[in-house]
Amino acid sequence: MDDILDRARTAVSERAELPGMSLIEHLEELRRRLIHAVIYLVVGFFVAYGFHEKIYRLMQAPITFALKKHNLPPQLVIHNPVDGFNMYLKISFMAGCIFAAPFILYQAWLFISPGLYKNEKKYVMPFMLATVTLFMGGAYFGYRWVFPGSLDFLFAYSHDFRPLIEVSEYTDLFLTVILGLGIAFELPIFVLFLSLFGIVSPKFLWKNIKFAVLVVFIIAAIITPTPDPLTMCVFALPLLALYVLSIGVSFLVHPATRRKRKELQESKG
Repeated sequence: MDDILDRARTAVSERAELPGMSLIEHLEELRRRLIHAVIYLVVGFFVAYGFHEKIYRLMQAPITFALKKHNLPPQLVIHNPVDGFNMYLKISFMAGCIFAAPFILYQAWLFISPGLYKNEKKYVMPFMLATVTLFMGGAYFGYRWVFPGSLDFLFAYSHDFRPLIEVSEYTDLFLTVILGLGIAFELPIFVLFLSLFGIVSPKFLWKNIKFAVLVVFIIAAIITPTPDPLTMCVFALPLLALYVLSIGVSFLVHPATRRKRKELQESKG
């Protein structure tokens, strides 16, 4: 813990050497970016609400397929008249967040960019593309394999019971799995920010890779729809690959590495 705090203090001191803004200017800039992010979020919500029925059909497809496969009625149920409306609002809000995410991420980049070296600011588009791609990749992984496989396993396991699935509970489960995996796939981006400010280093990540492997397999054991080890390994491999990718990202953006690159560029110049 002390080692991590020392790295954070070192990163702050290194950032202080860069041309930047005062505390008041930082707070004003943060307020401006937050206002823009909220505006994008509101616009995203209304755009998503215009397609709320199509979004729901897309969301309902896994449960419908699983129910029909097990010869069960495919309709979901509601317990009061407002459940359906609330569900449409919820999925519109979440879809709106996804639609607005690239614009919100751009605001986040604009906020942190004054603390970066000039040659690093060109990475805004790769950063945004990587963030969106990783999230959509995780969400698709969950939608295509994790969630349908889990439903199939659970219905097969509960064949002695007649399911009565409430639409709001199903929506919460769907969003938890899909958004959870989408966020989990953002690990390299999370490590990028931690490494950017010197909180973690490639050496630290590599040294603790055995603990990362343990955590990944625990997560895979939880989300794997079937109990066999082969399937669990299939689910764990993408997360392990992302962790290894995160080590490479940390090496590229860590202050020590960047400082060496800057010194090399100055010596050549």
